[in-house]
Amino acid sequence: MLTDISCGKVKYSVIIPTYNSEDTIGMCLAALYNQSINKDEYEIILVDDGSTDNTKNIVKDFPVRYCYQENSGPASARNKGAGLAKGEIILFTDADCVPDYNWISEMIKPFKDPEVVAVKGAYRTLQDSIVARFAQLEFEERFEMLKKMGSIDMIDTYSAAFKKGVFLKMGGFDTGFPVANNEDTELSYRMSKEGFKMVFNPDAVVCHLKHPDSIKRYARLKFWRGYWRMVVYKKFPEKMVKDTYTPQTLKLQIIILYCIIPVLFLYAMFPNIGLYPFLIMAILFGIVLVPFIIFSLIKDPFLTVYTPFMLLVRAASLGFGVFWGILYLMMKR
Repeated sequence: MLTDISCGKVKYSVIIPTYNSEDTIGMCLAALYNQSINKDEYEIILVDDGSTDNTKNIVKDFPVRYCYQENSGPASARNKGAGLAKGEIILFTDADCVPDYNWISEMIKPFKDPEVVAVKGAYRTLQDSIVARFAQLEFEERFEMLKKMGSIDMIDTYSAAFKKGVFLKMGGFDTGFPVANNEDTELSYRMSKEGFKMVFNPDAVVCHLKHPDSIKRYARLKFWRGYWRMVVYKKFPEKMVKDTYTPQTLKLQIIILYCIIPVLFLYAMFPNIGLYPFLIMAILFGIVLVPFIIFSLIKDPFLTVYTPFMLLVRAASLGFGVFWGILYLMMKR
């Protein structure tokens, strides 16, 4: 089912996949409807991925193109929206994001360079819980890395823009990813392999309303991040070594933490070796935490006291997800 209320010459199409987002979709659409550019220049396409809550009724209050599909996952919903888009530039955000007033205008600025085919924007949050603030700090660290890059290899769907022709030529998002997890990474790596220029604009901001706000939610999120990233790495093993988005210190934290486990096992089996190997590994782990702790001290001093613990949770959760991802891929052979 498609409700089409757009008119005029549309240059840009904003696509939002949604599933049971009655608590946030109204804020998202209100922000998108009140952008700084002329309303005749852009359309809003909402692809309802089988919602069973009040999402549809809330959407009726906004001038959007509404499309309903049976639940097929966010990758499928985004691809559906891209196929319906009238604009030559398609933009993506999520139903739990509230774009800034100038989000669209900032997202389209880099396309003045004809070589640019995709643009990534930035996150911020107004949440005040320790866990949510730490999650935001992780993004801030990555943003600082990306600011130094002339071209990047990661476009996150919470704030993304593509030349529609290139997006469709690439086949869009891989619908083999059933949830919103690393399907954007997979497409980004495919585009990077083809040599397409992708850039970061830190001034194109959306406010995320739902960073994880508990240790349990955060650890679960990181576990699945690690799991699905291994699925992506199977296709692009070279990215496991280096990409523009993942801090090298994060990889070292995971490796060192999981090296401590066999060291402790070795000590249990052969106590005569003493605890020196464990102490060495623990010191190394502490050393690789230092850059992020300093970053936390600069960006959010209050959070610094919690940062070492959160980094430990992150490394443990991601590492466990990586292990299960490797195990899954081995079983599929």
